[in-house]
Amino acid sequence: MASTDNIEPKAPAYTEDVPGDLKKEKSSSIDNGFSDDKERLGAVNQYGVDPEKQSSHVGSLRGEQSVPHSLSFWDLLRRHWKIPAQIAVFNLFTVWWIYGLVKYRETPGKGWLIPSLVYIAIVLRIFFNFVSSSIVMRPLRAVWKFTALPVYDRIPSKWHQPLAAAVTVAVFLIGTFVPEETGDNTRGNRGISVFGLAVLLFLLTITSRNWKIIPWHTVIGGMLSQFIVAVFVLRTKAGYDIFKFISDMARQLLSFAKDGLIFLTSEDFANSPWFFTGVIPAIIFFIALVQMLYYVGFLGWFIGKLATFFFWSLKVSGAEAIVAAATPFIGQGESAMLIRPFMDHLTLAEIHQIMTCGFATIAGSVLVAYIGMGLNPQALVSSCIMSIPATLAVSKMRFPETETPITAGKVEVPKHEEDEKTVNALHAFTNGSWLGLKIGATIVACLLTVIAFVALVNGLLGWWGGYWGLAGEYQLSLQLILRYLLWPVAWLLGVPREDCLKVAELIGLKIVINEFVAFNNLATVEQFMQMAPRSKLIATYACCGFGNIGSLGIQIGVLSQISPKRSGDVVRVSISAFFCGVLCTLTSASVAGMLFNEDMV
Repeated sequence: MASTDNIEPKAPAYTEDVPGDLKKEKSSSIDNGFSDDKERLGAVNQYGVDPEKQSSHVGSLRGEQSVPHSLSFWDLLRRHWKIPAQIAVFNLFTVWWIYGLVKYRETPGKGWLIPSLVYIAIVLRIFFNFVSSSIVMRPLRAVWKFTALPVYDRIPSKWHQPLAAAVTVAVFLIGTFVPEETGDNTRGNRGISVFGLAVLLFLLTITSRNWKIIPWHTVIGGMLSQFIVAVFVLRTKAGYDIFKFISDMARQLLSFAKDGLIFLTSEDFANSPWFFTGVIPAIIFFIALVQMLYYVGFLGWFIGKLATFFFWSLKVSGAEAIVAAATPFIGQGESAMLIRPFMDHLTLAEIHQIMTCGFATIAGSVLVAYIGMGLNPQALVSSCIMSIPATLAVSKMRFPETETPITAGKVEVPKHEEDEKTVNALHAFTNGSWLGLKIGATIVACLLTVIAFVALVNGLLGWWGGYWGLAGEYQLSLQLILRYLLWPVAWLLGVPREDCLKVAELIGLKIVINEFVAFNNLATVEQFMQMAPRSKLIATYACCGFGNIGSLGIQIGVLSQISPKRSGDVVRVSISAFFCGVLCTLTSASVAGMLFNEDMV
């Protein structure tokens, strides 16, 4: 796709009979909360694009024109009652927070940490409505300018990335080898996990679309972030509680769809353990909710703030940032809806990144189901969070950016024609319901056909292998082939030698069928239950992702439905993204092998 900065903005052609108040310049952007960030973004962003010119280009894609209009009743209400409303919200949540600290401080499942974080977030949001963010940013810039920046400037630029890589390697080695040995958690086994991670990164480099332009800043930052998140979540109770709370909230949000399904059918039908009843209604409800939140402006603001953080930390675009952050909580189909207005304008590398995110983790909607099967909840939650930076690093190694994203450092939302016709939030919600129904039907059709095709291939292999005497436990199938092909992978992750074949079989089941089958075998089949604790933990991480053949069909169907004209590009990068998504879960498994201790199982 051609870069948007090659499109010259054209001035509207006005005639003499056009009223004077309409002879104004074309609107250049949509405010997503970036007005205070202009100074921080600078004149030119990381991709060499002037954000102001970039806004004009996106505006020209929309063909917008500012038209004066009178203030509505709700505009006037917001203008005069904004301050009293915010004061009321502040007082309400202050009382709630103090009451919760007094009454529920020691109550299991409530505590003080999560309410305090929620209260701090609300207070900061209200505070920055009245005070410019520069009051915080200026002191931070001053500290940076007179402390770290002089040291950074004295180091030749050619040494910046090598030194960053050296620091990252040092953090990995110290975190891996300093803790004492316990049981089969020997330094030798940890060393194998480190070596396995190095092999995975080397494989990504040699198979890269163009290894010479790999953004090593993103790769180094992503891998270091993955390791730090793993330490925070696996080694601290606060980290685990925070991320488990986020996942629980996402699961609860999606579970509200069950009430609608019960009304349409019955409670027994809604509680049946089917993919059709457990996942599809949640997807339809969430898509409708996303459409409404876009209309009221909440998601626009959220995307803007998150994009700024990821732009400065990992140098990725806003669309990539929001999907990477959202996928572990809401799933691969729902997270793609968050960037629906961008889909027609994404680069190939961005589409590749978005699909990689979907394959690399599981969703909050199924997380609790797997925890209920008796699997390690800490491992499942931490794996979801670790995948956020890992997907950014892995995808950029395999498929580096060669174009200029329109969301590079500054988010501009190109509206669809149907969004322009939306009259209110209820209208947006109902439009989203219809879109969700179409996407849900696409997912069902893709799953049915892809799984049936895998069964067809296994049937042919079984028939052919029968002539070679391969029957029973050794009947030829894709799972059996992957069981032996993936034995070296299991060993590289740090699995004890006696369990390598079993873990390889679980990874093969996850890739060919889905992670549910792999997790079910890990939790109920005797040969897998008897594996060493280290083997079971690594297997949990290695299988914790939607990287399976069925999900390949889901992602192609969903993204093609969201943006039909980009369906060819989606199919073009799908296999590479699938490969990267599987590797992301394997990198998390290798990190788990480095940080394993007996208390984690």
